[in-house]
Amino acid sequence: MGFELPLFIDYLKETKNASESTVSSYQRDLKKLKNYLEEHGVDDVEHVTSTNLNSYLLYLEKQGLSTATVSRNVASMKAFFHYACRSRQLVDDPTDQVKAPHIEKKLPEILSMEETVRLLEQPSGTSPKELRDRAMLELLYATGMRVTELISMKLSDLNLMMNYVICRDDDKERVIPFGNNAKRAVERYLRDGRGVLLHGSQSDYLFVNCSGKVMSRQGFWKLIKQYAARAGIEADITPHTLRHSFAAHLVQNGADLKSVQQMLGHSDIATTQMYVNLNLERMRRVYSEAHPRH
Repeated sequence: MGFELPLFIDYLKETKNASESTVSSYQRDLKKLKNYLEEHGVDDVEHVTSTNLNSYLLYLEKQGLSTATVSRNVASMKAFFHYACRSRQLVDDPTDQVKAPHIEKKLPEILSMEETVRLLEQPSGTSPKELRDRAMLELLYATGMRVTELISMKLSDLNLMMNYVICRDDDKERVIPFGNNAKRAVERYLRDGRGVLLHGSQSDYLFVNCSGKVMSRQGFWKLIKQYAARAGIEADITPHTLRHSFAAHLVQNGADLKSVQQMLGHSDIATTQMYVNLNLERMRRVYSEAHPRH
């Protein structure tokens, strides 16, 4: 029995409802695998062994492909051979003895405290848009919430009397406090900016765009990039950068991990642990650059 790739692709589309990009990458990966195996005398799916597949992965690594690309190839072959077993083309799955290479998690990019202040102070004008942008940046850094949580926040989620916001994520709620800088920025936006942006319409959302509609993630991504460039920040800013910086700065200043975990909404404290590692990495770098006997 040959390699029934067209049937597998149909299965991905019709049964698994896989996205176009997933189907396309699996198809590309599996065609390369099929060609490699045929060049090495294996032209029947029943004759494929884990040794063949591990040899192919070694071949990919020698081609200089990244660990992430090799891992995706492993996912493609596992999906195909699981399907072949389910459809009774095979009895034993040769990918049972195939493991994806370990991917080293890159530590996130964070801003220094001085860079953070520069970024937050960029929207310094009095136009409704700049008042909104300043309030968004201040609140994002003050709470460490996700950008999607920020742009979907309702007026009812904000308590300016007690200085806290309520974040909702997958039917869970968490309460996050914020400081006076964020409070002043939000109050000013509510007083002098939001009503102008709404153009007389109504909205439950705290932050609205210049048409009075809810902000988009892409819109926020563009504005944070613009303000980072204006602040002369060379780091590759993403919508998540202020969240990472919030957590790293808290840990750096002595906050306990459990509290940081709760504010970030991490289900596992091991995820929050990376900010300790990030801090250690920063200290090592400072030490190696500054210590006279390094």
